[in-house]
Amino acid sequence: MKVEALIFNVIGVFCIVMAIVYGLWAREPIGTTALVLSGGLTFLIGGFFWFVSRRIDARPEDRKDADIADGAGELGFFPPASYWPLGIALSAALMGVALAFFYAWLILIAAAALLITIGGLVFEFYTGQNAHG
Repeated sequence: MKVEALIFNVIGVFCIVMAIVYGLWAREPIGTTALVLSGGLTFLIGGFFWFVSRRIDARPEDRKDADIADGAGELGFFPPASYWPLGIALSAALMGVALAFFYAWLILIAAAALLITIGGLVFEFYTGQNAHG
């Protein structure tokens, strides 16, 4: 996580420096504000990665003396296939249309669809034939 924290913090420094340069050169507040906010968001992500990296053991990516074989092995559980992301995308698109036209009834339907599909994705491997245990 230290590598990721470094990358995001360097991007954050770049955004802040460019915001200063852009603000002095162009004297345009919208672009300057966008660069400052982008820098702040990347610092937020970089700070989170730095915070997490202090609390977990060093990964092979973080050690200079690591071999390629140190990173071998199981990385985690990844589902082989799932239709829930498609449902989430369709529900999110429906919510976008509902918010764009501000149809209150469609916002309620889309919110319910989003809750159902997100719940289905989260609990996919706790019920039915895919249940572990």
